[in-house]
Amino acid sequence: MFQFFKKLAGNENSQIIAPADGTMFAIEDVKDDVFSQKILGDGVAFRYEGDSVTVCAPADGTLSVMFPTGHAFGITMENGVELLVHIGIDTVAAKGDGFQALGKAQGDRVAAGEPVVQADLKKLREKFDMSTMLIISNSNGKKARFAEPGEVKKGQSVCTLS
Repeated sequence: MFQFFKKLAGNENSQIIAPADGTMFAIEDVKDDVFSQKILGDGVAFRYEGDSVTVCAPADGTLSVMFPTGHAFGITMENGVELLVHIGIDTVAAKGDGFQALGKAQGDRVAAGEPVVQADLKKLREKFDMSTMLIISNSNGKKARFAEPGEVKKGQSVCTLS
């Protein structure tokens, strides 16, 4: 019933949320040209404190890509917008060591805020910059308005689509 009212209100798929508690910063400040130069798309990045982090889905949609290594995943929202969450820089080289997929597979539906990957930050930080990027890889004609950088809580809106 709630989904029905949400559709009527026109709010469905207009918000992208923080995938975990952390500090959001400008994508241009990521120490990797592929992200900082927006080659994969516009977005934001996050730094997480502590020894581990549970990275959650930033929006409702379908898990369109789930890398077997657990270092990245993609979500296609119902409005056709495609998101990429990439946990750490060059972490594909970890070959999955330090990442644990949390029971979700490519093709599964996910809800915003639903846990997708657990990352062992303590282990991974020994070799990798653990900045986590949230990229809009296909805007499907939607305009993205990102929130100002700063501290964020899981579930807090970090981008509005119009």
